[in-house]
Amino acid sequence: MTTPILVGAATVQQQTQHPGEGVGCEALLVDAVVDAIADAGTGTELASTVDLVMVTQGLSMLVDGAQRIAQAIGAPRARPVTYQVGIPQQTLISRAIDAVRRGEARTVVVAGAETKQRDTVARRAGVTLDRPEPFLEPDELVTPVGEIVARPEVEVGAVLPVQQYALIDNARRNAMRWTLDEHRDDIAAIWANFNAVAQDNPLAAFRSPMSAADIREPSDTNPMLAFPYNKWHSSQWTVDQAAALVITSTETADTFAIDPDRRVFPHVGVESSQSLSLARRADLHRWPAMAVLGRAAQRHIGRPLSTVDYVELYSCYPAAVRVQQAELGLAPAAPATITGGMTFAGGPFNNFVFQATAAMVSRLRADPGAMGLVTAVSGLLTKPGLAVWSTAAPTAPVLLADLVDEATAETPVAPLDENPVGSGTIATYTVAGERIAAIVDLDSGSRAVAALDDPGAAAEACRHDLIGTRVGVVGRSFAL
Repeated sequence: MTTPILVGAATVQQQTQHPGEGVGCEALLVDAVVDAIADAGTGTELASTVDLVMVTQGLSMLVDGAQRIAQAIGAPRARPVTYQVGIPQQTLISRAIDAVRRGEARTVVVAGAETKQRDTVARRAGVTLDRPEPFLEPDELVTPVGEIVARPEVEVGAVLPVQQYALIDNARRNAMRWTLDEHRDDIAAIWANFNAVAQDNPLAAFRSPMSAADIREPSDTNPMLAFPYNKWHSSQWTVDQAAALVITSTETADTFAIDPDRRVFPHVGVESSQSLSLARRADLHRWPAMAVLGRAAQRHIGRPLSTVDYVELYSCYPAAVRVQQAELGLAPAAPATITGGMTFAGGPFNNFVFQATAAMVSRLRADPGAMGLVTAVSGLLTKPGLAVWSTAAPTAPVLLADLVDEATAETPVAPLDENPVGSGTIATYTVAGERIAAIVDLDSGSRAVAALDDPGAAAEACRHDLIGTRVGVVGRSFAL
């Protein structure tokens, strides 16, 4: 087997202010790949060795982005593959590394792009954007498997990511035995730290200073979306951003005389494809699958992850960061981002891990021998991914694995009653508008998902904690 290395990484973005301004998603995607190949320092010569192109399908992307890349860089025979939402972005990176390691591809391109800002500006102005003619045949399409959201969660309307992560974060508050104010202080403080990092990142999309108080308190510019989350607790996907990574072998790098200073080695690329909806998880505030990945990574690199030099945790919402810190053994006060995270650096819907990896590559090249950790989340703390990179060559072959069996064995499951009638206790809840959505531990030993539409009760639930409150459940409704 050959030794895989990352030799090129790039991000591109545009600020769209007027309808029709800027380029479309497909063009932005190609721009990122062209820049990533150039980043390897070989001009365009390396493109002739690209045998595999993998892209993520997002909000703006057609299903032929990989073919567009292959045609644009002069590698028309490269295999084009598109991965749908619900597959961790780490999966593409790991498969690229594995394809090179096994000799199935000389060079692999991994890329993703979103132009949600451009699309939104045009839609609000009633402007129809021109789209390129699709290829006659789409890319090979890889679709996710498994349940991301359970039917009862859908039926009560608790399906949006902001609601699901709010449910997780409120369960975390209960586990920490915090008051509502202590909890709100915690998630505001960590996000203020992320904002401070973004202020120093010239590539961040939202660099305006925000204090913990600005983030904590709802306002006209920071409306509450799902208690305790406001707009500026949330990933901001209305951005135009693309990223690309180029992975090849040391042999190919030597052939093209790629400078050793450009080479970054993958040490770990692990994930879990376990798919379990939130209401079925016995421990609502935990993510055992990420702990499994962390332990495997630590064993392989021979040191705790808390000693890794640079960290970029997937940061769609505060719960994602705080839960990962707990599962990976990272201190709550330790730096968790080099970019500013998905709220402030920008959270392109199905592309941020590539953005984060490109940023980590730059950081590691500037600090030879240092190690960098990048994590991935797919779904709602559903399918984790974790990578460790360094300019220092590994002493053992890269660890690549889907640790689904270990993750499944360590994840307690609660039985979900899809037609509940009975009494129970609120295990967690969130408030969106005038609706309280709750996960209830029934006296029967099963779980239920139910909602209460009551503006007075919804307002009160934002002032006084409902977790532990006794309720009666009938179908999808509960009564206090």
